[in-house]
Amino acid sequence: MVSLSQLNNLGYAQTKPVIDENVLYQQHCQTCHGKNRLGGHGPALLPGNLSRLKPVVAEKVINDGRPATQMPGFSSVLNQQQVTALVKFIYQPPTKAPQWNLTAIKNSHRMLVPTSQLPKKPTYQADIMNLFVVVESGDHHVTILNGDTFTPIHRFKSHYALHGGPKFSPDGRFVYFASRDGWVSKFDLYSLQTTAEVRVGLNTRNLAASADGYYLMAANYLPNTLVLLNSQDLSVKDIIPVSDGHGKPSRVSAVYTAPPRNSFIVALKDVKEVWEIPYNQQGANQLRQLSVLPEQSLLLPASPFTIKRIPVTDYLDDFFFDANYQHLVGTSRETHNGNVIQLDQGKKIASIPLTGLPHLGSGIYWTINKQSVMATPNIKKGIISIIDINNWKVIKEIPTEGPGFFIRSHKNSPYAWADVFFGPNKEKVHIIDKQQLEIIKTLAPMPGKNAAHVEFSKDGRYALLSVWDMDGALIVYDAKTLQEIKRLPMKKPSGKYNVYNKTHYAEGTSH
Repeated sequence: MVSLSQLNNLGYAQTKPVIDENVLYQQHCQTCHGKNRLGGHGPALLPGNLSRLKPVVAEKVINDGRPATQMPGFSSVLNQQQVTALVKFIYQPPTKAPQWNLTAIKNSHRMLVPTSQLPKKPTYQADIMNLFVVVESGDHHVTILNGDTFTPIHRFKSHYALHGGPKFSPDGRFVYFASRDGWVSKFDLYSLQTTAEVRVGLNTRNLAASADGYYLMAANYLPNTLVLLNSQDLSVKDIIPVSDGHGKPSRVSAVYTAPPRNSFIVALKDVKEVWEIPYNQQGANQLRQLSVLPEQSLLLPASPFTIKRIPVTDYLDDFFFDANYQHLVGTSRETHNGNVIQLDQGKKIASIPLTGLPHLGSGIYWTINKQSVMATPNIKKGIISIIDINNWKVIKEIPTEGPGFFIRSHKNSPYAWADVFFGPNKEKVHIIDKQQLEIIKTLAPMPGKNAAHVEFSKDGRYALLSVWDMDGALIVYDAKTLQEIKRLPMKKPSGKYNVYNKTHYAEGTSH
């Protein structure tokens, strides 16, 4: 018998079979995920969309499938070498940058239920303003929960990976969702059905709704655009390419609505600017009266929307707004400071020295002895920073048992609830006395499972806490006594949103 070493010496070296990753993808993936990885029934498979999914986890998904989705396991079809090759392929940028233009958006638009066919009142008995919209990211569903009885009214399948909190029409009737792979959906809380949907991009960050109820604006990572929609039918009104005055493109970190200003505020990922975009003539007039538009402001062609560009000294990822929307505080990932921008003046007026990495987008405000303060969690350090809004000074740092993601309260509650989402004590939630600025109790509702994101009922009497696990739960607490009232099993209820609190931009919740 000839040994392997003898064969090698004779020139018969062993070689691995050549794997064509593109052929593998077309054979096994393109039916659901699109010919060019841009998505279809399944999400887009591009580096930007996969940023939260580690390659080793992606390999497991390909081998074993994803529970409660249409993603099957391929372990009986593909060997490990092929799976590894596929993962490497989907994490590579495409040779040609993908496009999602006006034609593609219009072709994706679906009007599912005409407005004329919708009922004039709810088809069930409940206080619409005290409903909770619960996003169950574990199996990509949404539950509509009665906030008086804490019983589910309806549960329906959503698009893949809803991102950011849903937004509401001013009267609370309609809910607007945005998914990571670009789908925007409109859901009617009266008839409990999705009425329209449209795909605005390939990697979408979040969505904002104008306070007058007429417009939605979607923020995209890919392509680098803002997309303006008619809120009634989700038809596209405008596409705004995002770049600085020299043409450098930028991803959009987030878009927010500023109700008193009648404008959208935009955070940019790759450009040192903040944008303010009025969405009606009143807002445009306010912008012109309150400040001199800088030379680099631009009037969109064939559009009434003017963009005010506010130069900043760093890239600002997410924002906290004061109650009157006169100031925003932006997180700087480079310096970790809070950058305070006076919106009327269009310039930075203060820098807040903050260590770690504050998550200002989850910040909230309240009053201590007529003094307005804001509180922000920190995703790198175990602290809650308390800041005097009048002078932008840090007045206290409350130590926690680990880095956190969310802090929430209600104007009728003496307490703020803060998680330690990123730490080893992820199952714990701290209850903070808002006047004494001290932790008075720590809850651990499901040991070993991540507890996070609190939302209050309309009147602040109850606090609802999520356990982020496939075998998780939504836990209802008496917000005064801190006693558990009810526990509803759910599939990773990543967020829940009270209609009243969201439509009234209530104190204690993020906007």
